Amino acid sequence: MKRRLLDLSPIELERALAERGAPGYRARQVWSWVIDRRAERFESMTDLPRALREELNESFEIFSTEIVARSVDDDGTTKLLLACRDGETIETVLMAEEHRRTVCVSTQVGCGMGCVFCASGLKGVVRNLTRGEILEQIVRERNQLPEGERVSHLVVMGMGESLANLDELLAALEVVCAPAPLGLGLSQRRVTISTVGLPDKMRKLAELDRRYHLAVSLHAATESLRDRLVPISHKVGLGAVIEASDRYFERTGRQVTFEYVLLGGVNDRADDARALADLMSRRSAHVNLIPYNPVAGLEFERPSEDAVNRFTAILRGRSVSVTVRKTKGRVIDAACGQLRRGTAAVESTLL
Repeated sequence: MKRRLLDLSPIELERALAERGAPGYRARQVWSWVIDRRAERFESMTDLPRALREELNESFEIFSTEIVARSVDDDGTTKLLLACRDGETIETVLMAEEHRRTVCVSTQVGCGMGCVFCASGLKGVVRNLTRGEILEQIVRERNQLPEGERVSHLVVMGMGESLANLDELLAALEVVCAPAPLGLGLSQRRVTISTVGLPDKMRKLAELDRRYHLAVSLHAATESLRDRLVPISHKVGLGAVIEASDRYFERTGRQVTFEYVLLGGVNDRADDARALADLMSRRSAHVNLIPYNPVAGLEFERPSEDAVNRFTAILRGRSVSVTVRKTKGRVIDAACGQLRRGTAAVESTLL
């Protein structure tokens, strides 16, 4: 079986080519062709000897996934359904707005956290993605952009719990944030890692001397309600999640964002807003309210506009920094909480 090229670091690729008698600079050429020059076939790497291109084609594959479907929303959001080598499928999203080009990537096939309102975990988790499979999503979405446009932001908010696959994610991000031509040249400050709240992994991330932005999926401000909405919470506790978030801010100086999906009649009441304001009190944190995006087969409803406005006003009245996330990609099931594995749930344009 061919090796995944993007599962290797540039140094590892150099060693692999050295075993074939190729000088070290050939590895840098190959890597820059894929990462910087958008090559998707070894044949197009015209400054490499033909014999080496043929050998690379026999031993490696640039992309180990296949684009099964591509969906485009009226707002410009694009979703790719990718089939992995083992037949499993994942989804990745590109959101375009003014000068921003934001890619949302998945880190697992499915998700094991079991948030009761989210489509990604309906069938549980199958496996972690490799660093190459994570990086490949970003490169594929970048290659969809017109020549000259580049990815400006990355959000790790797709399928899966990001920190449950932290090592592979970090390896992919090393390439994302490395300078061109061997990296995508994205600032660490423009990378957001979302987590449901795994305290041990949050503390590990805090100690790495990185400047990634951390977004914690809170969804409730009391232990009892969060246990209902986020089943993993009863194992770790809301207090431990908040403590680890505080630690992240202390170590990195990066303000933590708390994501809060508003579910109509469930966690969008005035009492819920006041409890959240109490939790945020005296913290350098930001709350991102996300009106629920409906998922077929789940009974939750999107909150009314009045409920969203009331919730927001209560937080602001208590001096809590808060925004309401603009919904993008809902028509193609690409909005927050709507990604799922399997082709049956995808309304798309087949390529």
